[in-house]
This record gives sequence, structure tokens and C-alpha cells, in this order.
Amino acid sequence: MRDHTKLRAFELADEVAILIYRITKGFPKEEIYGLTSQMRRAAVSVVSNIVEGCARESQAEYLRFLEVAFWFLKGTALSVQSVTAIEIWRAAWCFRWRL
Repeated sequence: MRDHTKLRAFELADEVAILIYRITKGFPKEEIYGLTSQMRRAAVSVVSNIVEGCARESQAEYLRFLEVAFWFLKGTALSVQSVTAIEIWRAAWCFRWRL
């Protein structure tokens, strides 16, 4: 079994998940079941798949879970692009951090 805490990918994915949660707090309430939920679930899935992959015995299973984590990371990135395009991100960021 591998130690996920020693992976830089885990550290970065965890930071992204925390950042996504902080920023989406400022999203409009009508997005709670839309973009907010989608972004949070995808970001947490990246972290979860890295951890679960590390718990697998075989190299093939480990790599498969890392691949799935990458897919969720791509989904998270797409959501960030979407909210940037419709300017929810900037409003939420400014609200959250008082900019």
C-alpha cells in the first residue's frame, strides 16, 4: 500500500478542493444545486481517487484510480472555465475576499 500523503499530486488536489469550497461559498444561492455542487463534488473526487488508488495493491489498479482522478481534475477545470466565462467566479472571489 502506498502513502498518499507523500504524493505531491495529493497535496495539490487537496489544496484545490479546499479553494473550490471557499470560493463557491460566495456563489449565488441559485447555483447551490448546479455549478457549486458540481465543482465541489469533482474537486473532492480528485482527492478521493488518489487516496483510493494508493490503497490498492496492484500497480494497474493504482494507475487506474490516478487516471480517474485526472478525469475529475479535467472536469473541475472545465467548471472553472465555465464560471469564469459567466463571471460568477469574479463576483464570488470579490465577495469572499472583500476585493
